[in-house]
Amino acid sequence: MKSIIHLSSSSLISLFFYGLAIICLTSATVSASYGGNETDYLTLLSFKSMITHDPDEVLASWNHSFHFCDWSGILCGKRHKRVTALRLGSQGLEGSLSPLVGNLSFLRELYLRNNSFQGTIPHELGRLSRLRRLNLNINEFSGVIPANLSGCSNLEVLWLSENKLTGSIPKEVSLLSKLVELRIRINNLTGGIPPFLGNITSMEVFSATGNPFGGSIPDTLGHWKSLTVFYSSDCNLYGSIPPSIFNLSLLAHLTLAGNYLTGSLPSEIGALPNLESLQLTDNELTGILPPSLSNCSKLSFLEMVDNNFSGKLTIDFSKLRDIEYILLDDNNFHGRGEVDDMRFIDSLKNCTRLLLLTLSDCNLIGVLPISVGNLSHKLSILSLGDNQLFGSLPSSIGSLAGLTTLLLGPNRFKGKIPTTIGNLQKLQRLVLDRNQFSGPIPDAIGNLSLLNELYLYSNKLEGHIPSSLGNCKQLSGLNLSYNRLSGRIPKQLLQIPSLTNFLDLSHNSLSGSIPSDIKALKMLSNLSHNSLSGSIPSDIKALKMLSSLDLSHNNFSGTITSSLGECISLTMLNLSGNIFQGIVPSSLSSLRGLEVLDISQNNLSGKIPQFLGKWNSLEFLNLSFNDFEGEVPDVGVFANASAFSVLGNNKLCGGLVTLKLPKCKEKGSKKKRFPFFIFVIVIAPTLLIVLCCVYLLYKKKRNSQPSQFSEKERFLKVSYNELLKATDGFSAANLIGEGGHSSVYKGILDSNDNKPVAVKVLHLQNKGAHKSFLAECEAWRNIRHRNLLKIITSCSSTDFQGNDFKALVYEFMPNGSVNDWLHSSAYASKLSLLQRINILRDVATALHYLHNRCQTTIIHGDLKPSNILLDDDMVAHVGDFGLARLLGTDLNQNSSTGVKGTIGYAPPEYGIGSEMTSCGDVYSFGILLLEVMTGKKPMDDMFNDGLSLHKFASMALPDHVVDVIDNDAIVLQRTEANAKKVEECLAAIIEIGVSCSVASPPQRMKIEIVVNELQRILDVLQNI
Repeated sequence: MKSIIHLSSSSLISLFFYGLAIICLTSATVSASYGGNETDYLTLLSFKSMITHDPDEVLASWNHSFHFCDWSGILCGKRHKRVTALRLGSQGLEGSLSPLVGNLSFLRELYLRNNSFQGTIPHELGRLSRLRRLNLNINEFSGVIPANLSGCSNLEVLWLSENKLTGSIPKEVSLLSKLVELRIRINNLTGGIPPFLGNITSMEVFSATGNPFGGSIPDTLGHWKSLTVFYSSDCNLYGSIPPSIFNLSLLAHLTLAGNYLTGSLPSEIGALPNLESLQLTDNELTGILPPSLSNCSKLSFLEMVDNNFSGKLTIDFSKLRDIEYILLDDNNFHGRGEVDDMRFIDSLKNCTRLLLLTLSDCNLIGVLPISVGNLSHKLSILSLGDNQLFGSLPSSIGSLAGLTTLLLGPNRFKGKIPTTIGNLQKLQRLVLDRNQFSGPIPDAIGNLSLLNELYLYSNKLEGHIPSSLGNCKQLSGLNLSYNRLSGRIPKQLLQIPSLTNFLDLSHNSLSGSIPSDIKALKMLSNLSHNSLSGSIPSDIKALKMLSSLDLSHNNFSGTITSSLGECISLTMLNLSGNIFQGIVPSSLSSLRGLEVLDISQNNLSGKIPQFLGKWNSLEFLNLSFNDFEGEVPDVGVFANASAFSVLGNNKLCGGLVTLKLPKCKEKGSKKKRFPFFIFVIVIAPTLLIVLCCVYLLYKKKRNSQPSQFSEKERFLKVSYNELLKATDGFSAANLIGEGGHSSVYKGILDSNDNKPVAVKVLHLQNKGAHKSFLAECEAWRNIRHRNLLKIITSCSSTDFQGNDFKALVYEFMPNGSVNDWLHSSAYASKLSLLQRINILRDVATALHYLHNRCQTTIIHGDLKPSNILLDDDMVAHVGDFGLARLLGTDLNQNSSTGVKGTIGYAPPEYGIGSEMTSCGDVYSFGILLLEVMTGKKPMDDMFNDGLSLHKFASMALPDHVVDVIDNDAIVLQRTEANAKKVEECLAAIIEIGVSCSVASPPQRMKIEIVVNELQRILDVLQNI
């Protein structure tokens, strides 16, 4: 027993000395690492321990091998060797912020901008009494702003923008007496802008844009005598702007766009001598624009779009010599009893820096003065459309050499279009529609070599279409409809290779046949309502990528060419109102994606082709007023009486009971023939009268609107109650997606043959949701394409509580979005290389249709993987047109302060206030392509310090492309030769993405070229 005790004692003594040696060794090591400042050392280790992802291994140096003052991102004081700054911005760090950071008692700066920190902001930060700068911008912090940040008594800069913070601004913030900058933009803060913030008299910058604050702007903010920047756009603010704001003499930038502000601006607003930008767009402000604005001599940006300002525009712009942007659209600047509303143009002569002048839809009445020619040679955009300007267009307009866009329609201009218009060598878009211009189209327009779109419709122009238009080699869209033009279509016009958007020559007096050169217009979309004659040339089969073809109301004759069957991308074909005869060619059965077919008002005969009833895609079919005979099918489109028309074909029988057609005779039956003379004497005249009445009513209805079908006839009607039932009360179990303006639910509609649908319910309480709904409705009203998400119907009603309710119902896409396939673990398999390229080709084809084949160009505005949906066959469909813009229409929800797309996918020019363009969509497509091929998001953690997805892909060209391609997409073939071909194809695809996503819009690849290149690459890969 004693021996055992003795042995145990010896072991314990040995263990004690061994442990003591380890402690001493560890102590020496730790001491070397923190130089005696153990608290800072352990705090930093705690910070590191809560980082779950460090892609660039920036914290790899944080170990005992180095003194913590030498660790990456750490700055220490020279005297005490204590941590004074922690700077780890844009490092891709993920995790939460350790509460022990509050122990860094000497910390003056905490800079963690642009990472992925989650969780709440630790209230322990309130112990950092020496802290001067706290920057947590662009992270994922949630919860409330800690009240005890007030303990940071020396805090000068507090940046918490672009997080997920909720709650209200705590009252304790007002104790930060040294605070100079408070930036909290793009969070979910509520409770209004609190009046107690006015106690922080040191405030210089207040940025709170994009929070659902509500409430009014407190008058106490007038105590901020040092304020230079005040940004509070899109904050649901209401009430008037307090007069005290306009007494802040140092204020340089005032932005309150996208709110519900009312009242008028004070007459003494000119007492802001340092004001550089004033943005009050999209409010409900009234009264006049104070003439004293002329005294804001430093003003460069004036934006008052979409308000209720009224009265004559009396600002003396001659004093605003630094002015660059004047945006005053959608107001009412008409002086009562006066017709010289445009006199202010005279005062703009000295504004030599002016780049943009827009006053569309302002109820301006008067003539455009000759002094318009004295405007700045730098002026790029002049928009005076939707007013009541009259008189002639002064020839001095030709002096504006810098113009790229001239928008003067609709107005009441008359007389000839001045030939000096040909001097505008930089002009890309000329819109003179819906005026009273007369005389010929000037040959000088052919001098506009950069012209992209020309709108002259709804005037009184006469004479021939000038052949000089053939010199406009970049022309993509031309609309000359509703004029008095005569003669033939000039050959030179049809030889413009870029004319791929639209050509509308309807409602003129053109004659002759369609020239054989029509084959050069591979994307031609509209030649309706003229007096063109002759047959459709067989060369029309060259229109293989055409989506919409309208040759209605001309004098085309002969048979419908079988070559149309090769235009396999057609979704709409309208040949009505011509003199076609013979049968419907069986080759049209190849048009399996056709949604609308109108061949009414011709002399077609024979039986109704059976294949028309087998097309699942067909939504509307018009066979009326021809000479068809035999039985009307009762399947497919013929099963829905509202989806087709066979009026005026008196040899038809059978079909739906609602058609009230005679029963078809059974084969082999012998019935007594009705006496012919009775038919002639009694029935025939009556039938003839009825048919004539029907025809006249139909013709009147058709002539009262364009030759497109009424969308209301083709869409189902659904109520709120039906959608509630279809989605099981909009249950969370049926929720398949959610965004800022809407939630999307899966549902089953009884009226849709119990097929699943996607119901997009708008969040009408969110600002912008109503405009998003209108944008989608307007976009879907104008488009149909096999690569666009198919809309079934819409619902605008009230719910059971009496609240407004708006929803859109789409075809359900069972394979989810491209984003799901790229970045979600929900799919066991990944997209193959061919699938990816097919998807990209589909998306490019849809864009090409939107930009170049719609009569009204449509800009999608938010192209990204989550908006690309896949059907059963993995065919891509572009959806979500909530940010769409229809060029040349009243629907324009974009301002320089509005949201334009998604960060990472939106082009750089949108960030500086440029309007949405088709080039912007091409940029987004380029980023989408690179993401699909590399598997990396544009906002991936790896992209910092100047590296972007575009640059990442560009650096891999041409020899290292395989290194950047997503591994799941690469399946190299068996032989070296095939492998080389695959690599060449991969390089070509990446080259397309890089070319589309360059910074300069004019240098981006044309979308029609993209479609052709992707198809070529697909053909190569499919033949390997």
